[in-house]
Amino acid sequence: MKQAFQAILIAAAVVLMVMSAGAPSFSAPKMQPMADKMDMSRYGGPVYTGAPALNVTASLVEAGGGADNFSIATALTNMVGADTVNAEVAKLTKQYGKDKVDSWITVFNFAVNDALAIATKAGVTLPKSDLSGKDLAATLVKAGLDKHGTFYTEYMLDKAVSHKIHDQVMDDIDAKYGSVADSDYHAISNQAMVDLAHALGYTKVKLADFH
Repeated sequence: MKQAFQAILIAAAVVLMVMSAGAPSFSAPKMQPMADKMDMSRYGGPVYTGAPALNVTASLVEAGGGADNFSIATALTNMVGADTVNAEVAKLTKQYGKDKVDSWITVFNFAVNDALAIATKAGVTLPKSDLSGKDLAATLVKAGLDKHGTFYTEYMLDKAVSHKIHDQVMDDIDAKYGSVADSDYHAISNQAMVDLAHALGYTKVKLADFH
């Protein structure tokens, strides 16, 4: 249970920070213009094919302890206090079971580290982080919302590391942990984000069909 608590989704932690002062007010994120296709992502939602927002990625990596030592637990600790997420952890564990939540933790750690490894091999250099606190939180939350206010983990990841790298990471997850673990990772991430938003009163965030 302690492990699951520490790994509550960064996206969920982001929501908590944004909502802590009341209804969210998203400032314009520092991203390239969107280049959405009619294509659907592997687990639903729109595809983003524009350039990744590397300043956002760099800020997220720094919050998690840096590229050489990234940790979900560290990122969560730096973003939100523990007491606020206890009810959500219990809800997710009851809904999906401890095994799936534990798998979600493992896959999330792998996904971040794999994305960084792929980017580094491709010669991508992360800029200095320039976002923190509510600015970083608002940008990450906004990145996952489609035009109807539905949150999609894949949409957020496309914008963070690029659609190409996100696809490669999913293939790597499938190869290492299996497609079920990959789908659970995305489904639980979708559910966690919306649950936390609703718990804090922001009921306009919609849950994706895949959850």
